[in-house]
Amino acid sequence: MSGLALNCSGGFGGGIRRVTALLHRNHHLQLHRQSLTSHNLGKMIKNRAPPDPIAVLRGHRASVTDVCFHWSKPLLFSGSTDGEFRIWDTAQHRTLSSSWVHGAAHGIMCVASDPSLGDNNIISQGRDGTVKLWDIDNGGLCRTPLATIKTNTYHFCKLSLVKKPVIQVKEVQSSIRGQHADHNQDTGEDTLRDSGVNISDYQTYQSSEPNETNGQKYIAIAGEQSSQVEIWDLHSTERCATLPQLSSDSTNGRGICMAVQAFIPSEGQGSISILSGYEDGSLLWWDMRNTSKPLTSVKFHSEPVTSVSVDNSCQGGVSGAADDKIVLFNMDYDMGTFVARKEIKLERPGIADTSIRLDGKIVATAGWDRRVRIYNYRKGSALAILKYHSATCNAVTFSTDCRLMASSSEDTTVALWELYPPKRTT
Repeated sequence: MSGLALNCSGGFGGGIRRVTALLHRNHHLQLHRQSLTSHNLGKMIKNRAPPDPIAVLRGHRASVTDVCFHWSKPLLFSGSTDGEFRIWDTAQHRTLSSSWVHGAAHGIMCVASDPSLGDNNIISQGRDGTVKLWDIDNGGLCRTPLATIKTNTYHFCKLSLVKKPVIQVKEVQSSIRGQHADHNQDTGEDTLRDSGVNISDYQTYQSSEPNETNGQKYIAIAGEQSSQVEIWDLHSTERCATLPQLSSDSTNGRGICMAVQAFIPSEGQGSISILSGYEDGSLLWWDMRNTSKPLTSVKFHSEPVTSVSVDNSCQGGVSGAADDKIVLFNMDYDMGTFVARKEIKLERPGIADTSIRLDGKIVATAGWDRRVRIYNYRKGSALAILKYHSATCNAVTFSTDCRLMASSSEDTTVALWELYPPKRTT
């Protein structure tokens, strides 16, 4: 009995050591397997093929500089550097109309549709120093414009219509399951779980607050003096304001105005605000009630600002530039503050355009590197990199029902995408 006890005692200590060693070994093996699994999973996510467009619209013979959806109809508009304007059916993916509306030597810079223009009107901006308002009837374009504004501005800054704040939303669920994307390292677990907007009638989501722009059609555009911003009335085809109105140090040394965005802050009592981006990388926020100096100014970028977009709350937005980052920002009208909330570094510099979807969930950028990048607008995390285009991406835009995105490129094509669409409600 004592021998057995002795042997048990000696064996017990050795057993403890052996068991401890075995547990350590199993623990390290498990960690190693988890590491391999995480590495392989990350590799699989990173190497996952990006999604293909649901349609590619071909027909342009030159670089497609801009693209936009009709605000209520299944139509898409595009313009190219040879002056051709096309109307596309987004359901049947075909051309409905094609016209040369600006000189081939100058081309089209911008096309725009908005409820403020009416159901059958569209705007085109050319580098020939003109902005034209067109009537579209049964998918075709009238032979002569309804109005022509001779701005005498010859530059690369796209005009801006006045964006009004969204004040009413309906909660819906959105799913991104089944979506295939080329994710980066911080998107493996990212999802769009928060609620979005169900858009059935775009007009019901526009601010119904009385404001001084009711019944008016205004555009903001870089001015004849390249550092200034001009506001034009489409009704009278007259210039109604210049920023700054008087000689001012506000824009001295900032260089050319490269990007503009007009909007109405929800706290601004109906007054139009303007964001203008400049060659030196600065952004200025103007209130039309004081045109002598900006409300505030910031410098998020080290290179020229090429695009600025305001979200549909008119309380934040995104800016892109010729440098290696995009910036998500917040604006507070009452405090007069303009603050960056997220800087997103890019592997390759150069953003040509930015767009925020109406439901405020995702933001897209059109890059000089031929890529369209998709980000979670609220978090700033990357969701997808779209690699269809074979040349510089010039523009990106979303449909008002949040179901389609369009991108245009120097490769003469327009691509249609369906990314993270809200579920249809019955």
